[in-house]
Amino acid sequence: MNVWFANLIKPPFTPPNWVFGPVWTILYILIACSIFLYLKTPSKYYPTLTIILLLFHLLSNFIWIPLFFRINSLLLSLIDILFLDITLICILILFWKASWIAGAFLLPYLFWVCLATYLNTGFFLLNRS
Repeated sequence: MNVWFANLIKPPFTPPNWVFGPVWTILYILIACSIFLYLKTPSKYYPTLTIILLLFHLLSNFIWIPLFFRINSLLLSLIDILFLDITLICILILFWKASWIAGAFLLPYLFWVCLATYLNTGFFLLNRS
């Protein structure tokens, strides 16, 4: 983590830095399994919409890090993570309808993104200048 982050006022329940690497490794494995199961399921609801949502969601996930850690924008990263929340809920529902297992694999990710949204909101509110 960088100096800017180390100097932020942190909201309660902020995990220690060492937690993020292992958690994201597990989550990316679960996300990949979920996508694989979804793609292998013959009956899909709105498959084109689902794939488009998934692509925008993954793009949003990958741009959060530069928004937060490189340009240090608590507001832009908060807006991004709220978009991430909305698209994840939609994807989870669409995956669940196609394969409950594919949807279930996304539940830990949803929990983590909700925690990240809480943290991002906390950082934003506690560190406004």
